[in-house]
Amino acid sequence: MLSVSPNSMARSSLEEMLETLRKRDENEKPKDLPPALPARPKLKSKTRPPSPKRMLPNSLGIKGDVELEKNSSKKLQESKGLQRNANFGAYKKVKGMEPNINYFINKKLRIWCCLRNGQWVSGQVQSSSGDKATVLLSDRSVVTVPVGELLPANPDVLEGVDDLMQLSYLNEPSVLHNLQHRYARDTIYSTAGPVLIAINPFKDIQLYGDEFVTAYRQKFLNDPHVYSIADTAYDRMMEDEISQSIIISGESGSGKTETAKIAMEYLAMIGGGRNAIEREVLQTSYILEAFGNAKTSKNNNSSRFGKLIEIHFSATGRICSAKIQTLLLEKSRVVQLVNGERSYHIFYQLCAGAPPTLRDKLKLKGASEYKYLNQSDCLVIHDIDDAEEFRKLMEALNTFRISERDQEHVFQMIASVLWLGNITFEVIDNASHVEVVQNEAVTNAASLIGCRVNDLMLALSTRQIQVGKDKVAKSLTMEQATDRRDTLAKFIYANLFDWIVDQMNRKLAMGKEQKGRSINILDIYGFESFKRNSFEQFCINYANERLRQHVNRHLLKLEQEEYELDGIDWTKVDFEDNQECLDLFEKKPIGLISLLNEESNSLKATDLTFASKLQQQIKSDPCFKGERGEFHIRHYAGEVTYDATGFLEKNRDALHSDIIQLLSSSNGQLPQLFASVSANEDTEFSSPSTYTGVPDFQKQSVATKFKDHLFKLMQQLENTTPHFICCIKPNNKQVPGMCDKDLIIQQLRSCGVLEVVRISRSGYPTRLTHQEFTSRYGFLLVKDNACQDPLSMSVSILQQFDILPELYQVGYTKLYFRAGQIAALEDVRNQVLQGTLEVQKCFRGHRARCYFHELKGGVITLQSFIRGEIARNRYNTSVGSKAKVAHKSDEQLVAVVQIQSAIRGWLARKDLNKLQSAKTLNVDIPKTGRKMEAKELPREILPSVVEDLERRLLKAEATLGEKEMENVALKEQLNLFEARCLEYEVKMRSMEEMWQKQMASLQASLAAAKNSLGAGDTTGRPGKPEGSPSPRYYDSDDATSMDTPAGCTPVKFTNSLGVGANREVNGGLAIVSHLTLEFEQRKQNFDDEALAIVHLKPGQLHSTNPADEYRRLKCRFEEWKKDYKVRLKETKAKVHKLGCSKAGKNRRKWWGKKSK
Repeated sequence: MLSVSPNSMARSSLEEMLETLRKRDENEKPKDLPPALPARPKLKSKTRPPSPKRMLPNSLGIKGDVELEKNSSKKLQESKGLQRNANFGAYKKVKGMEPNINYFINKKLRIWCCLRNGQWVSGQVQSSSGDKATVLLSDRSVVTVPVGELLPANPDVLEGVDDLMQLSYLNEPSVLHNLQHRYARDTIYSTAGPVLIAINPFKDIQLYGDEFVTAYRQKFLNDPHVYSIADTAYDRMMEDEISQSIIISGESGSGKTETAKIAMEYLAMIGGGRNAIEREVLQTSYILEAFGNAKTSKNNNSSRFGKLIEIHFSATGRICSAKIQTLLLEKSRVVQLVNGERSYHIFYQLCAGAPPTLRDKLKLKGASEYKYLNQSDCLVIHDIDDAEEFRKLMEALNTFRISERDQEHVFQMIASVLWLGNITFEVIDNASHVEVVQNEAVTNAASLIGCRVNDLMLALSTRQIQVGKDKVAKSLTMEQATDRRDTLAKFIYANLFDWIVDQMNRKLAMGKEQKGRSINILDIYGFESFKRNSFEQFCINYANERLRQHVNRHLLKLEQEEYELDGIDWTKVDFEDNQECLDLFEKKPIGLISLLNEESNSLKATDLTFASKLQQQIKSDPCFKGERGEFHIRHYAGEVTYDATGFLEKNRDALHSDIIQLLSSSNGQLPQLFASVSANEDTEFSSPSTYTGVPDFQKQSVATKFKDHLFKLMQQLENTTPHFICCIKPNNKQVPGMCDKDLIIQQLRSCGVLEVVRISRSGYPTRLTHQEFTSRYGFLLVKDNACQDPLSMSVSILQQFDILPELYQVGYTKLYFRAGQIAALEDVRNQVLQGTLEVQKCFRGHRARCYFHELKGGVITLQSFIRGEIARNRYNTSVGSKAKVAHKSDEQLVAVVQIQSAIRGWLARKDLNKLQSAKTLNVDIPKTGRKMEAKELPREILPSVVEDLERRLLKAEATLGEKEMENVALKEQLNLFEARCLEYEVKMRSMEEMWQKQMASLQASLAAAKNSLGAGDTTGRPGKPEGSPSPRYYDSDDATSMDTPAGCTPVKFTNSLGVGANREVNGGLAIVSHLTLEFEQRKQNFDDEALAIVHLKPGQLHSTNPADEYRRLKCRFEEWKKDYKVRLKETKAKVHKLGCSKAGKNRRKWWGKKSK
């Protein structure tokens, strides 16, 4: 409530300034300036402006919430009548701009026409008469409808926009058409202002994975997506250090659970660290779905419990821990099923996928063998493999490091529930008392629970009654025994579910929670309305009403209240508030929950009396309608009829002390734990009962616990910044690509999508206090702003940057901006900051370079000094060390010489002693002396000497044998070499003959060359003495083609040149003579080497191989022969040039011969 201050009677300076500016603006009203400052409304209470901080409203409380809500509404209605007269910052609506259907009729534009069946169809107005219009529909049919049933349609260019705020005409058929257009193209996500709309595709769509995560994280994509919502929540959490929440709402089967998993997947991928907690966070979904989800008539994977997952992050943005809170598991589904539905998935997964060893331990059979599972005639789900799902569940349990022993205990409890369902009873007397039929069901159930068979049979068929100081066992009827059995099965399964959640929380709580760094994901069961609705649907729909109130509060209420309280001109958008329905559930003492608890505590109350009492007490409530045995509640999503049968029993959730004692006496770990937990709860909320026919303790009712838990959950969400996702179910048949327009419209209405879009379109999503605005953008002002207050500075900033008046409003405490308008100031701010950073960077760089140069010069100088000192020290050290080394080397050399002399002396003396002893032994001894020594010698020889001599003798004999064997081998080798030598001699002779022939051929060619040269010289230079020597010519080419006789052909000399030959001729003769001399020398050398190889001695064979020597000799001969041919050709060319013309002719005739 607003407080009244006595000092507020006097007008403050701020009020006077606002009034002055308002009057000036009214007088001048220039078009190019923004509107004036707001005038504060003159409140009768003379209150101060409200604080910008909004607290949680009292309407969320349990006590007195109705009265407080009414008081709050009354205050708001009073404030409406005290609005200010000024028009500063008003969002002025231009007349004629609102959609006028007459304009569409006159222009014959496209419109939406509502037919008699309630369907909206696109068409075009053909004509109009009064309040009737003739419309040509899209199917080419013509209808006449009232003008009031026509709505304008958006142009084709806006078809399929991703944000409903972009639609020119916002109405139900336009929104429905836009969503249907996108859904047909598998674009299942759209935005309605701050709300993400997700339509369940009922099939896999390629919109997820690492690539999309990276794209949204790097801001490459900004299309509507769950990733975008999660990314926004993560960024705001890191920037503002305020916890965030992602609230997912929608009907059952709309895809809330899958949407929550997608959001968790994104957060796990961007917040993943070195630990494995992000993988554990993702694996929670498999475990929770297996134990808490089931197939219903509307959803194949319906969550039968609510959950809030808190993911905590470190200062660096990494996931450090997580926590799971669950809300009201539907226990009745364990024992009772509607036709066509299934129990929880884990029962079918265990029966289908358990390995043989586990099946033997649990005595498992097929799912069709258990009464709890086969009563609905639905054992499988289309396209779902229960065995494969069981394998995934085992992987998830292993990820949480739940031991095999604990896993076995869990499956024992699951199997015990199944066997309990097969326990039957038989009537034993006329009073319908029963006893348990002893069969395999009761035996297996007792074995799995860990109790004796007889104890289990007594606990299910009898009841202990206290009579005085004694206890008496009373038999139960068939109905009572069946309820006792089902109660035990529900108790075991519900406690097992809580134990599994507790185990996961222990594994996830590995990191330290940090305040303000968490993201909460809320996924509760969707709104439900079946043919028969019981206590479970009552609680589920109540939770949805509370969640809808939370959504409406943040999206519709708070924003409009803030506009009104802060003096903003605003046309209120009406929406359907569900506060009346919440009051019907929560108000005291005549609310539904209060009356239900009252009847549950009554001993004589029945379900019929409960329904009758509701009808009497709250029949005047507009949201309630009572009938015999049932009642109707008008929820935000529609009217639901509830069957009162079973309400009291389910609300009591009674568990008799006999069952607690049975589980306490069990030798199983989990049953004992479940019994102790239940006993503690009973002790905390119990009051002794005086009636022996009811449980020993009356604990808190289910509805009260659920209400308290839900209230704490909402309080936790109030401390976070919310982000909303509205899931839409396109059809009830769960068929992909099919749209039920009526169903979608009904969900859009219940979610208030149109109202949210209207408020978002005409609202101011960006708001900053005056101080926040000036502190963020004040440095952008060109003028001095030292003396200005935050409000004046804010106005000056807006004037400086020419922000249009219709794009913002100035409130008492805050500035309000249209969507996207603050981005212009952010761009300017970023540019200025970037420019400042550039200047600072340049200055810091210049200063750093100057300092670096100074430092570099000093360092270089210091380094030079240090290097000089080090060099001098090293030099002095090296000089001293060299002297020491030289001195030490001399000392070592003297010592070595002394040691060597001593050793040589010792060796010399040793050799001398040996020589003297040998000489002494060789001296002739007289015969007598010899005889005497011969006689005395045997006496002097020691045994060791004899052994040594014998050993030497044996060694000598062995050596002799080895030498003889070696001699024989050498002889054989000698014979082999002699044979090879004979072969080589034969080869050598043949080679020698061949060489002789080649030599003779070469000599003949040389002689022919000499003759030719001599003939030429004689004709050219007569007068040469006949006996003068002449050079020798040799041509290897001609030698190879001429016939040469065997043997050595003598060298022929010609005296064809006279004494008066010129220098050139003498030069040619000298070359020929040199070649001839070389030929003779080489021939002699080759002959000698060949003969040497032939006449090798036998003793040289082991070190020289004749064949190798022949090959080497032949190679040298071939190399010399090749070289000699080249030089011979060169000499021939020179000689050819020296001859005269006639001699040239002769030579040409001779050289031109070809060998045949």
